[in-house]
Amino acid sequence: MGYWDLEEGTDCVQKTWITTKLGTALGLVGSAYHIVAYQPDSAVAALQRAGNATATMAALGAIFGMTTCLSAQAREAPNDPLNYFIGGCASGAFLGARTHSITTGTSACLGLGTLAFLTKAGKTEGWKLTGPPKL
Repeated sequence: MGYWDLEEGTDCVQKTWITTKLGTALGLVGSAYHIVAYQPDSAVAALQRAGNATATMAALGAIFGMTTCLSAQAREAPNDPLNYFIGGCASGAFLGARTHSITTGTSACLGLGTLAFLTKAGKTEGWKLTGPPKL
């Protein structure tokens, strides 16, 4: 069962688990590319870098999943894209706290929130990024 198969605002633990797994996978892939591009001095440094990036991405996924689900429950508007903006913004705020930068947190909040909002709006309205044009 995938993320979009679960009803919005229900089964928050399952949705959070799915987004955490996705964040972890993205963190592993991203850190692998980073280690190849910028080779560390030792294997310990490589493991630290990979662990740090993977844990951060896993936390971003967990924060997004839980915040989006809880926002849908609290606002009693489960299919509102604003819930996704709130989840993306919370993830961005965590990223700002992680980097000790208000600028990073603010821009990540707006960027991730907007991306999540547009993703949900596109999913709800049936936007297509590929395929033949409608005539």
